[in-house]
Amino acid sequence: MKKIAVFASGSGSNFQAIVDAIKEKKLNAEVSLLVCDKPGARVIERAEEAGVEYFTFFPKQYETKAEFETEILKRLRAKGIEFIVLAGYMRLIGGTLLADFEGRIVNIHPSLLPDFPGKDAIGQALEAQAGVSGVTVHYVDSGMDTGPVIAQKAVMIRKEDTRESLQQRIQQVEHELFPRVLEELFNQEKVGGVQS
Repeated sequence: MKKIAVFASGSGSNFQAIVDAIKEKKLNAEVSLLVCDKPGARVIERAEEAGVEYFTFFPKQYETKAEFETEILKRLRAKGIEFIVLAGYMRLIGGTLLADFEGRIVNIHPSLLPDFPGKDAIGQALEAQAGVSGVTVHYVDSGMDTGPVIAQKAVMIRKEDTRESLQQRIQQVEHELFPRVLEELFNQEKVGGVQS
C-alpha cells in the first residue's frame, strides 16, 4: 500500500475523491498526510472527517520557499511518504521537494495541457471561446504545468456553459480519472518502474 501525501489549497473535492476511492478499495493507498497552505480551507475539515493528519502553514511566515518546503519535507519523511499528489495546490513546487521526490509528484489540472496552464484554466478556456477543455494528470517538474503528461480526458465546452457548469463537469471527470490513474501508476511501480 502506497503512503501518499495530498497537497491542496481549497475545497478539497479531489482529496475527497481519493479518500472515497481508498474506502471503496479502488485505490490501494493510504493518505498519511494532507499539506495545506491555506489554514482556513475546506479541505482541512474533510481531512478531519476522514481522520487524516494535516499540516497547514502560512507561506508568508517563511523567508523563502526553500524554508517552508524544508519544513514540509521533514513531515513527509517522518510519515514515510512515498508519493506526493497535488490536488488543487495553488503553488509551484520548488527545488527542495523536487530533489527528494523527483518522478514521484503528480498533479491534476483542469485543461488539456499544454492548453491553458496556470491559474483559472476554466476561465481561460471560456475567454478563448475554446470548443474543448478537459483534465490532465501529469508529473510535476520545475515549470508551471509543464511536466510529462500521464493521462488526459476531454470535456466539450457547450455554448450555454457558464464557469460553474463547466467546472462541475470537469470536476466530475477529475474525480473519476485521478484515483484510477493513481492506481495504475502505483501498480506499474510494483512491476518495475513507472512509464512516463
